[in-house]
Amino acid sequence: MSLYLFTSESVAEGHPDKLCDQISDAILDEILKQDPHARVACETFATSGLVLVAGEITTKARVDYNKITRQTIREIGYDRPDYGFDAETCGVLISIHEQSPDIAQAVSKSQSADKYESLGAGDQGIMYGYACKETPELMPLPIVLAHGLVKRLAHLRHEKKLSYLGPDGKSQVTIAYDEKGHPLRAHTVVLSAQHAPDVTQKELERDLTEHIVKPVLERWLDPETQILINPSGRFVVGGPCGDTGMTGRKIEVDTYGGYGSHGGGAFSGKDPTKVDRSASYYARYVAKNIVAAGLASECEVQVAYAIGKPRPLAITVDTFGSGKLPNGDLAKLIHEHFDFRPAAIIEQLDLRRPIYRCLAAYGHFGRPELNLPWEKTDRAEALRNAR
Repeated sequence: MSLYLFTSESVAEGHPDKLCDQISDAILDEILKQDPHARVACETFATSGLVLVAGEITTKARVDYNKITRQTIREIGYDRPDYGFDAETCGVLISIHEQSPDIAQAVSKSQSADKYESLGAGDQGIMYGYACKETPELMPLPIVLAHGLVKRLAHLRHEKKLSYLGPDGKSQVTIAYDEKGHPLRAHTVVLSAQHAPDVTQKELERDLTEHIVKPVLERWLDPETQILINPSGRFVVGGPCGDTGMTGRKIEVDTYGGYGSHGGGAFSGKDPTKVDRSASYYARYVAKNIVAAGLASECEVQVAYAIGKPRPLAITVDTFGSGKLPNGDLAKLIHEHFDFRPAAIIEQLDLRRPIYRCLAAYGHFGRPELNLPWEKTDRAEALRNAR
C-alpha cells in the first residue's frame, strides 16, 4: 500500500528556458576552449523572433557570439520557419561587458604558499548536493524517469521516427512510495510534445504511449497508471514563439527534481569560479560517495560561502535518519576527505574545460553516459574504511 506520492518534471531540449541554458553553456564552452581561466556569466533571453545574449565576460578568447547562438538553435531543431522561430531568421542581440572589477579583485587573491588559497568564492550563497539509493545512478527515481521521457522524445524526433514532433516538450512523473520510502509504481505520467498541426490527438496518444512512455517506464507501469498525453489537447505553437525563455529558470530540472533542497543559484552560463555551479557539483560528489560507501541510503550536503573567501563558512550533512553514523560524525569525515575550496574543486573535478553544453538539457547529475567527474564514487572505499 502506498504511503505518499512524489512528482518530478523535466523539459525537452527545445523548451524555451532550456534553449537559453544551452546557448549560454555553448558560449561558455567555446570560451573555455580558448581561455580556460576566463570569467564568464552569460545569460540568454529568447522570445518570438528574438534572442538576447547578455552578461559579464572577461576573456582573451575571440568568440563569434552570434554564430554560436544560431548554431545552437539550429542543432536543437529550430531550423525552419514553420515553428515560428528558427535559427536563420530570428534576431540576435549581444550585450556583453567585462566582469566588475570589484568582484574580480575579491575572487582573485594574491598567490600564497597554498595554491588553493589563491581563489576566493565567486559569490556568497548556499549550495546543495544529494544522493539516494533509488536508482543505479544514486538519483531519485521520478527525475530519472522524467528525463528519460524527454530524452527519448528528442531521440525519436532527431531520428525522424516520429517526424511530426517539434523541438518543445515536457514530462512529469509521479511515483507512489511505500511506508518505508521504497518506490512501488508509476502513479501518473504526463507527456506533452509539440507537434505538426495535422496530427490528431488519437495518433499522439498511441505513438507517444507505445514508443516513449512504455519503453522508458517499463516495469513501473501497471494497469492503474494514468497516462496523460498532451492534456491541453493541442501543442502546435511552442518554443520561444509560445513562451518566453530565460537562462536559469529550470533549476529543479537541472538537479534532483524537487528531492532534497536547492540553493539560490542556477548553473548554466557560469564558469567554475562561480560556486553556484562548481560547489553544487562537488556537494553532489560528496553526497554520492557517502551513499556509495554504505554510510547512508540518502544524503544531502549543504555548503555555504562568503564572496572572496576560499574556505566555506559551513558544511552540513543530513541523512534523514538513514545514516550509519551521526550527521556530525559524517560532517567530520567530509572535512577530512574533501576540500571545498573553489581552486581545489576546480582542480579535482577538472572544470576548466568545455563540458557544459551537454549538461544544459536533461540534468547535471546522474548522467552515466557522460562520464562526469562529480559522478564518480572513487572516495567511497576511503570513507568506508575511515568510519
